[in-house]
Amino acid sequence: MIPEERLKELFEDFSKQNILIIGDVMIDSYLWGKVDRISPEAPVPIVSLRKRESRMGGAANVALNIQSMGANPILCSVIGQDDKSHVFFDLMQKQGLDTRGILTSPDRITTTKFRIIGNNAQMLRVDEETEKSLSEEETLGLVDRIAEYVEQASVGAIVFEDYDKGVISPLLIDKVVQMAQSRKIPVVVDPKKKNFMNYRGVTLFKPNLKELREGLKLDEELHSMEQIGAAVQLLQQKLEVQTALATLSEKGVYFSHQNADGSFVTGNISAHVRDIADVSGAGDTVISIIALCMASRTSVELMAKLANLAGGLVCEYVGVVPVNREKLFLEAVKSL
Repeated sequence: MIPEERLKELFEDFSKQNILIIGDVMIDSYLWGKVDRISPEAPVPIVSLRKRESRMGGAANVALNIQSMGANPILCSVIGQDDKSHVFFDLMQKQGLDTRGILTSPDRITTTKFRIIGNNAQMLRVDEETEKSLSEEETLGLVDRIAEYVEQASVGAIVFEDYDKGVISPLLIDKVVQMAQSRKIPVVVDPKKKNFMNYRGVTLFKPNLKELREGLKLDEELHSMEQIGAAVQLLQQKLEVQTALATLSEKGVYFSHQNADGSFVTGNISAHVRDIADVSGAGDTVISIIALCMASRTSVELMAKLANLAGGLVCEYVGVVPVNREKLFLEAVKSL
């Protein structure tokens, strides 16, 4: 068991951190209602609307998780110059977040995911988005804004939160990784398919099991921990990554850290038993806790345990929600 005093010190240290988040931001729009009949027009349920709600999603949900843990998130992205962009900026301002890292482009739309919830269960999702890559000019503009924050703020860690919507590119990755390495700032990555093998030299890489298999172009399914461990270490070798952490859904997480002498520290942290309501946003929570632990120079094993615990906690709620700091602390004291 980890002493309560050690956990208290760690959570207090989290509140001192500035975490820079780069990636695809979006609006999670919810239509909440009740279902008690089937449409006569087609065999589909009719949702009687009760409430509308908009939340910050994607990389912005990472910012909310960082903020909920008491730390200061710095969010950098590019959105459209449309009506939804005003909604997004309003959400940021209501949350007390700095909006200067969000650039706008007339060539983009602001990604919005519409979720229809009937009887507290998600029934349909409609995505309004673009996957078009930023222009080189827009990318360099974003790099300049990121550089301003890195120079002005004491950044404890940088997060790449990639949703394959076009904000993150090889050029952006290279510029930011060079910037971070020159200042010894850890860089952690929550990847997607398009840029998967472009994150060479980052500090920590966090794929899920499907992303791990597809990113490495493996033909066989990864069933055993031996197979997963071998794949994770192959990934570390290819990307020259010191630490990798694979999320395994009901199997928990698998971590691998390479020491300076070339040896590996590895382990599998089992998932905690939960009443799962919705897995949306769990990966955002996991990478947020990882970033805070990296900034606080936590051991890899403690980082994996805490991130695994936090990811499970948010799955108990319908919709994308940030982790609750107090509840996570109490759960950590009880179970870690």
